[in-house]
Amino acid sequence: MTILDGKKVSNDIKNEIKAEVDKMKANGEKVPHLAAVIVGNDGASLTYVGSKVRACERVGFESTMVPMSNTTSEIELLDKIEELNENDDIDGFIIQLPLPPQIDTQKILMAVHPDKDVDGFHPMNFGKMALDMSTFIPATPFGILELLDRYQVDTKGKHTVVIGRSHIVGRPMSILMGRKGFPGNSTVTLTHSHTKNITQITSQADIIISALGVPNFLKAEMVKDDAVIIDVGITRVPDEEAAKGYVITGDVDYENVSKKASFITPVPGGVGPMTIAMLLKNTLLARERHRKINKK
Repeated sequence: MTILDGKKVSNDIKNEIKAEVDKMKANGEKVPHLAAVIVGNDGASLTYVGSKVRACERVGFESTMVPMSNTTSEIELLDKIEELNENDDIDGFIIQLPLPPQIDTQKILMAVHPDKDVDGFHPMNFGKMALDMSTFIPATPFGILELLDRYQVDTKGKHTVVIGRSHIVGRPMSILMGRKGFPGNSTVTLTHSHTKNITQITSQADIIISALGVPNFLKAEMVKDDAVIIDVGITRVPDEEAAKGYVITGDVDYENVSKKASFITPVPGGVGPMTIAMLLKNTLLARERHRKINKK
């Protein structure tokens, strides 16, 4: 069994990005600039945005955090997005989710200019991804592809089962694993809360990508020998014995499933670190695009 070590691979990617940025600096070029808009004071969101800012510092990017109050109106947020869209100094920006209830998330994500949508959530970028065109791939699916690539996990002709159909992970993964090329060329089954006989389906899978958010959902009896297991789930489970009062748990019963798997991602330290690394990679791609456009 091989552990797909997202912590190690994400560090490798950050080192590669830093080398690119160092070259830009040496040539007197503008370095990539990522902005993050955070509305309200959700603890998990603040932690996540903070780690993005630190990652930017590490690779030599410029970063801007745009905090807005919990009472921000939809109009105020749309005005801020328009300001970021028009700011040529910013290559890409993200809107940290979830947003407060008074704001329509879909309307906000639609307002981000596709050329600055480094999260890959805009319908134009999602559509380009579905058509195999060059675009920003959402960071978590992009990270999973990168793990499969760097560990040379064979996907051609394999049966991939995706658990969960969110627009951020499940739906894009089902498209990407079925595309031509590597990683891809697999036969994909997309399962969700209404799927019947899910154990029957997962037990036939060569590759399982679980993005359900239900702790320890995938049990050993649901997995065949030598399956590849990608665990996207990350849930805080209360644990009085733990120092923080909780433990981070994935969708997979790691202890038992790992005994049968050929490759498996741990939680934490698997898919999670890859998400931030690929957000940085998308921002680097955005900077390259803007540089080419400005040359023309």
